Amino acid sequence: MLKLLILAGDGIGAEIMQEVARIAAWFIARGLPAELDEEPFGIASWKRHGTLMLPSSWAKIRAADAILFGAIGSPEYEAIPAAAKTEDLLLKMRRELDLYANLRPVRALPALEDASSLRPEVLRGTDLLLVRELAGGLYFGEPRGIEIAADGTGRAFNTLVYTTREIERIARTAFEAARTRRGRVCNVDKSNVLETFRFWRDTVVSLHRREYADVELSHQYVDNCAMQLVHRPAQFDVILTENLFGDILSDCAAMVAGSLGMLPSASFGPVDAAGTRRALYEPIHGSAPDIAGRGIANPCGAILSFALCLRHTARREADAVRLEQAVERVIAGGLRTPDIASPGSRIVGTRDMGDAILRALET
Repeated sequence: MLKLLILAGDGIGAEIMQEVARIAAWFIARGLPAELDEEPFGIASWKRHGTLMLPSSWAKIRAADAILFGAIGSPEYEAIPAAAKTEDLLLKMRRELDLYANLRPVRALPALEDASSLRPEVLRGTDLLLVRELAGGLYFGEPRGIEIAADGTGRAFNTLVYTTREIERIARTAFEAARTRRGRVCNVDKSNVLETFRFWRDTVVSLHRREYADVELSHQYVDNCAMQLVHRPAQFDVILTENLFGDILSDCAAMVAGSLGMLPSASFGPVDAAGTRRALYEPIHGSAPDIAGRGIANPCGAILSFALCLRHTARREADAVRLEQAVERVIAGGLRTPDIASPGSRIVGTRDMGDAILRALET
């Protein structure tokens, strides 16, 4: 029996994860061997318990087979005492569960061509996977900090460090994924400027020669890749990159899908002795506090993230495809949340979109 834990989090997280919970319950009622639990996280936990995360919640996180995550971030954090928010909770989860491999699939849906700022002929045929290293780089490097001198001036510093082990394990993820797709990996770095990325590229090239010569490997600098994603995104199969670059490039790639609200992601830890991996599934959008509570957030990215959970954690490919096709049929039928609205479409709210996807699952 799989243990699935919902952490709705901040902002629109509660709204979108309600729809994920309904869809998960639909699959459980039809044979998915899983139990669904939920814990307060972030501002919701602070308001209820006076802490951003209960110790009992951390115990459930460590015990879960998969975490279904909503969003983190809210202006309300400004009012919380500094001592209560010394750590970023999402980064803590990534670090403690060693969720180093982040997969972000991006496809151009024909029905959403009008929702993108890119021309339809630029979008067509795009089906890429961005593989982002998620447990290293500037987000976790030490030392880091801000120092203020006696005269009031200061300096800030972060450390960009990657080891052979860290680079090889994320590169393996990308190469293995490419073997199941179209056999091409584009490594993205900044090796023309930074020593860390010269080491990164050398390590990727060495691993490729030793173990993955059957996969086509190319390289782009990150600034060029950002341009190529909006110039000719269909050229990419698998993009391999580090933590900060992956964060930025996936937002660029959202233009292919029409909205950040459409993009799912999956994050995995190492394979354990039983052959399983810790996993966290989340849409790549943020907490969107400007629309929180209005019932208009797009739940599709979160729902498609659950489809990834069905595929990778539950190992139920047919169910994953069924859910993905249900979302696509609803979009093709003309229903839109405001972020993906186009002329002639019917604009609906979060709950209505969830209802429509549930109906589509029945057909």
